[in-house]
Amino acid sequence: MISSASTIEALYVFDQDNEAILEHNYRSRPAAARTVLPLYLAHPSPRPSLLYLPNINPPTILFSLVHSNLLFLCPSSCDNEPLFVLEFLHRIVDVLEEFLGAPLLSSKIVGAYDVVAQLLGEMCDAGSVCNTEPNALRDVVDIPGWVGKLLGGVGVPGSSPALLPSGGLKSQLTLNASNNGPAIPWRRANVRHTSNELYVDIVETLSITLAPSGRLLAAFANGSIAFTSKISGVPDLLLTLSASGGRTAVDRAIELPVFHPCVRLARWKEHPGELSFVPPDGKFLLAGYEVNLLPSTSNMNPKSNANLNLPASVEVSTSLGPTGSEFEVRLLLSTTFAGASSTSSAPLRPGLGSRGSGRSTPVFGGGSSSSPVLQEVVVTIPIPEVVRNLTDLRASRGEAHYTPAENMVEWRLPSKDAAMAGNATLHCTVIGPLSDDDEEDGANGFHFDAAIGEYDEKEDHYQSSGPEPTTSLPTKEQQDQKDLRRVQQNTALMPSSASVSFRVKGWLASGLRVDRLYVDPLKSRGLGDGVKPYKGVKYLTVSKRGVETRC
Repeated sequence: MISSASTIEALYVFDQDNEAILEHNYRSRPAAARTVLPLYLAHPSPRPSLLYLPNINPPTILFSLVHSNLLFLCPSSCDNEPLFVLEFLHRIVDVLEEFLGAPLLSSKIVGAYDVVAQLLGEMCDAGSVCNTEPNALRDVVDIPGWVGKLLGGVGVPGSSPALLPSGGLKSQLTLNASNNGPAIPWRRANVRHTSNELYVDIVETLSITLAPSGRLLAAFANGSIAFTSKISGVPDLLLTLSASGGRTAVDRAIELPVFHPCVRLARWKEHPGELSFVPPDGKFLLAGYEVNLLPSTSNMNPKSNANLNLPASVEVSTSLGPTGSEFEVRLLLSTTFAGASSTSSAPLRPGLGSRGSGRSTPVFGGGSSSSPVLQEVVVTIPIPEVVRNLTDLRASRGEAHYTPAENMVEWRLPSKDAAMAGNATLHCTVIGPLSDDDEEDGANGFHFDAAIGEYDEKEDHYQSSGPEPTTSLPTKEQQDQKDLRRVQQNTALMPSSASVSFRVKGWLASGLRVDRLYVDPLKSRGLGDGVKPYKGVKYLTVSKRGVETRC
């Protein structure tokens, strides 16, 4: 719970040149912007989002947020809940992007200061946070000029209700109460849409780590449920989720769930997997969750990742060749997606329509659970800084290149190659710093002086009139010792890990899926008789270097 004593004292915004473009004081006498900025910049990067500044009077806790090259600072001289202040800064950014447009630029804030000042005053009054919902702020913030006309043209109020004629505000409130029920903080009043649509986007980001033996060390999927509501009136919705094993498995599969304030938590606790809510208008994040993908101990083979049914994974073999200067990366591709067959064979669920594509499972935006598509496969291999160069890059599929400035090898596979199941290999040879053996082998009368950047000719190599000294060939034992030294030296040049990035449309690693999206006609208001909104759902699994294999 957030403490009732938590207050906001001031908000400072700086541009990319660390120039103050906005200073807004809410209460007391906080430290000035020109005072806290040098103290903030004095800390080495990366700077934490919470800093204690004991050298100013009074001692201050400085909260910070960096977004789109803009720096947001919030000083506090009293005890505050840290998450309360940081969440307020994030709400400020979200609201400014909603009203001024993304990306958020300093020129937009300066050019629309009258709108920004109204927003800051409505969101926080005398240090107490009041209203941070964009839909509710649209009803009370005046947006003048062409911005108001533009928003008014798409059904968004362009002026404040306080500016209405005499009696207009009272009549509007009475109309809202009679037509749309009680006021809802996250949903603006009198929402009207010509086409009523509801979309669900479930995106899961993988974070999987495997040991050199192939044993799973950690496997998580961080999911988010984005919802887009373009429906008139005040709809009351019920979204039902299920996982492998039925609805009862949702409670065991989903860990650490977080919800938008519109979600009724009591319904979720009584019936896990059921989200009952009145949505805000537009796109918003309905819920977030985490899923532990590690199989149970009784069913898991610790030396295999086949239990996860990953569409792409990597194996690395190092210290290959006679001198141990070669390594090989094997990319394992699979077109078998766990849960895809069961989902595709299910009949069309009641209350969830398709987009006219004829597929059994509704989807929009390309790809479906009936035919998952593996795309954008990229293998990333970090190389130690002591490596001088990489030679003999041979990829059986796709293209690979080495970037010395980033000490990274990138191996990209086009979509047509990623769609074929099987194995693909990448073979590389590393070249490390010159050793004593290399210098002896390369003795030819020239010596490179790194200090002056020139070659120094050894005169005695040319002027010696006597017979050339005879050199004995190394014995087999000496050659073996030399090769062994090279293998030991090249061990430090091998990569320590490799990761793979990819996207799969129409499939979720957790097996989560939408069973039903129902609009309750008894609880909904203002939708209209006989209106059946179009509904669609999309699944997407993303790995941003999330499947990593240690060497």
